Amino acid sequence: MISLSVAWDDIGGLVDAHERFLAGARVEADVRGSVLESWKRCRSAGLEPGHLLLPYEQGLTLDERFLRAADPVLAELAASLAEMGMTIALCDARGRMVRRLDGDRRLRDRLDEVNFAPGFDASEPVAGTNGVGTALAERGPIYVVGREHFADCLQPFACAGSPVRDPLSGRIEAVLDLTCLRDDGDPTMLRLVRAAARDIEGRLLEQATDRERALLAAYRRAALGAGGAARPPGPPAPGHGDGHDGDGLGRIDLALLRERAEELIASPGRTLDEVALSGGRMATLLRRQVMGAAGETGVAVEARILGGPRLSGLGLPTSPPVAGPVPVATPEADGSTATEREAPAPTVPPPAVLVRAVAPPPLAPQPVETVGDILDGAESRLLLVGEPGVGRLAVLARRRLELLHEAGIRIGTTLDVTRTAEELAEVTVERFADFVAVDLPDAVLRGEEPESLGGRSALRRVAIRAVRKQPANLYDVGDTVEYVPSTPQARCLELTQSVMEPVLAEAGGWLAQDPERLERVLAAGVHSLITVPLRARGTTLGVVSFYRSEKPASFEDDDLSLAQELVLRAAICIDNARRYTREHNTALALQRSLLPKGRPEQSAVEVAYRYMPAQAGVGGDWFDVIPLSGARVALVVGDVVGHGLHAAATMGRLRTAVHNFCSLDLPPDDLLAHLDDLVGRLDRGEGWAVESTQADSGIVGATCLYAVYDPVSRRCTLTRAGHPLPAVVAPDGTVEFVDLPPGQPLGLGGMPFETVELELAEGSQLVLYTDGLVEDRLRDMDSGLDLLRSVLAVPDRAPEDTCEAVLDALLPDRPSDDVALLVARTHVLGRERIAEWDLPSDPAVVSRARTAVTRQLAAWGLDDLAFTTELVASELVTNAIRHATGPVRLRLLRDRALLCEVSDGSSTSPRLRRALTEDEGGRGLFLVAQLTERWGTRYTPYGKVIWTEQPLP
Repeated sequence: MISLSVAWDDIGGLVDAHERFLAGARVEADVRGSVLESWKRCRSAGLEPGHLLLPYEQGLTLDERFLRAADPVLAELAASLAEMGMTIALCDARGRMVRRLDGDRRLRDRLDEVNFAPGFDASEPVAGTNGVGTALAERGPIYVVGREHFADCLQPFACAGSPVRDPLSGRIEAVLDLTCLRDDGDPTMLRLVRAAARDIEGRLLEQATDRERALLAAYRRAALGAGGAARPPGPPAPGHGDGHDGDGLGRIDLALLRERAEELIASPGRTLDEVALSGGRMATLLRRQVMGAAGETGVAVEARILGGPRLSGLGLPTSPPVAGPVPVATPEADGSTATEREAPAPTVPPPAVLVRAVAPPPLAPQPVETVGDILDGAESRLLLVGEPGVGRLAVLARRRLELLHEAGIRIGTTLDVTRTAEELAEVTVERFADFVAVDLPDAVLRGEEPESLGGRSALRRVAIRAVRKQPANLYDVGDTVEYVPSTPQARCLELTQSVMEPVLAEAGGWLAQDPERLERVLAAGVHSLITVPLRARGTTLGVVSFYRSEKPASFEDDDLSLAQELVLRAAICIDNARRYTREHNTALALQRSLLPKGRPEQSAVEVAYRYMPAQAGVGGDWFDVIPLSGARVALVVGDVVGHGLHAAATMGRLRTAVHNFCSLDLPPDDLLAHLDDLVGRLDRGEGWAVESTQADSGIVGATCLYAVYDPVSRRCTLTRAGHPLPAVVAPDGTVEFVDLPPGQPLGLGGMPFETVELELAEGSQLVLYTDGLVEDRLRDMDSGLDLLRSVLAVPDRAPEDTCEAVLDALLPDRPSDDVALLVARTHVLGRERIAEWDLPSDPAVVSRARTAVTRQLAAWGLDDLAFTTELVASELVTNAIRHATGPVRLRLLRDRALLCEVSDGSSTSPRLRRALTEDEGGRGLFLVAQLTERWGTRYTPYGKVIWTEQPLP
């Protein structure tokens, strides 16, 4: 090896090419094409030259077959490089280093510093341009020196890497790399590493079976004798450096060629096939027989790519170009070649061996050829060698594996029982069966545990799929199915085992289900059946029936095994969907039981509401309409973070707490303060040590909006705890979002809540909602509010119509969060239904109060309530004059009930007590409680109000 006086990367524009490339400049004239393409891939992968993060994995190794071939070659290479200051790296097919050999201590230390060591990943997407990763990406040998490395930390080195392929399949098994310090690098390293890789491939070929080698040798000798279909020796053709093999063939093209070659080998009646490749190119495949010296028979498939003759009659039975096996020249014992002779055609199928994609063995001193080497140029090249019987089995096995793979992807995409059954039918029709029916009991559809299924169990047809548009089936989707005991389906359920009827015409038990109709089914072409029980976790969930009609081949044992595997996968998915349905229905039932079941009796507002659960499950959204004293009404909307039973149960606790606080007639800000304290105590376990190991044992978070509307004054008081802003729609359609201080979510504590008071015109709509209505994964809060504003801007619309319009415009098809919506249109209690008197603090005024009450009730036509109301008013006014201070006011409200209120300036609340026999007083409030339906106290900024309520006659 001769050292260069000037380093490779110090020549020309490569000195600063890397920096100019990163800055976006064009450097094509200064950088080799393969290196520049690697830089582009590294930049696309988001690599940073100054920072690499290399994954590490312990215990990496290669299979024993490969190591047996590689160890002698590596030992010989290490001996030849002992004095060169160079290390040998062997990496697996993913670029992870398995071994590192030789190299002086200084070089090893430098490599350890940059993690170029066993266990670390050197693939291009994580390590940038280097001998290992770029050889993998380019699928060919590569030399990288100094500044050609993408990563800064690798620029002190020079390296040469080459992939090592399995010569029979063309698959890359490993990568061999030589690395040294930059100043010791030399381009001849590329020749060394490529020669070592070829030696390993040759030793791999030696491990092939005698039969495989004999067939390959026979093909190569026949090709040479016919005028040179074999590839001439020499270096690999251009194209290996861009991820393609040969004539620009990519990995997808090669896989397609191999697949079609396998099918051609498995089809004795076909000689030619044509395959459309990428870029508008065509490949012609030719099938011909070969025979080895010891009588081994097989089939070779050649490929001609772009430029070869176009052949017609593809896919039709064609006579082979030679009336028998290809003449084969066989070597004699002394090394001479005998005259060509005609090998007899085989009369029995050849023994079964694995079909492999292979390349011809080298004729010394030619290097080993791989599939990537063979498929370049326009002349015919060997693509595959195999045996017809084995080819058919291989094709069928591959198709079954492909079907199982697709089933794993397409079955179980949702947690819906019916949809999962439909997916099973969709995957299997055409590729496995011509008609598929799935029958399940109703209990499974409801999410319940099914009872033990037997021959007479009632099932429901939930899925049908057929090749024909009008299949000849007995039952349609949704029909109830009861199989008679002799049918394969009944036996399948009874024995919990699959049943196959290869010839349905001979299956009397199947015909017994409906002889007349099933005779017509047989006449339509249905001829074979497999029934498989849907079983998961020891439970039978139903039965699946596979029929064939268009495919002439009857079901076989291999088909039965495939059907069982497909149904097993579907059964697990159906059982998962069933369990989810059960849990979802349970949580939904709990939540709906905790939400309001109807509209309460009140006349302050006309309300409409909607609750829409999330697609993933129920959540913690809730709403409420709570009548208050004085004809007022409270409107509540809240949201508990999360989904599932825990969120629903927490919602129920908070809703109950709000009802209790409302019964105390607390102001809105005080009510939220009490609710905030309650949430905090619930989250802390209410003073008890919390030992639950569940992650959601506490209340993660909750928001709430609380509003009180008074139809007498048309005043609305609102406050919120971290909840979205309410909207007010004026009678003319003007929409405003109330500028309400946000407050912090419930449970955090420490901060007071602020209120805002509005005066609403009669007919205004107050719109309260949860964040799931205006915000989701595809829409932010501001966009949702703008859309909500535009939908609400319609005058004189009923609350029910408003709810429908809002949900139609804003609710997605599959909401990720549950939604609560409450729309309230305000009413006003007219002056003709209100009577009030300001009274002085004089006991003499009590009689005048009784007279005024009696007169007003007579004017309202409520004479039947005159006596009790007069007594109640007299008692409340007397108590206010005796025990309170400030002005006294008496008010009567005629709403759904008759309300009597007495207000004063004291904040002392009266207390109901039982008077003793000898007590002179203390019985007035007791009489009030007995004569009225409800009574209570509410506080105002100026005192208190004692109120009573009597039902109207």
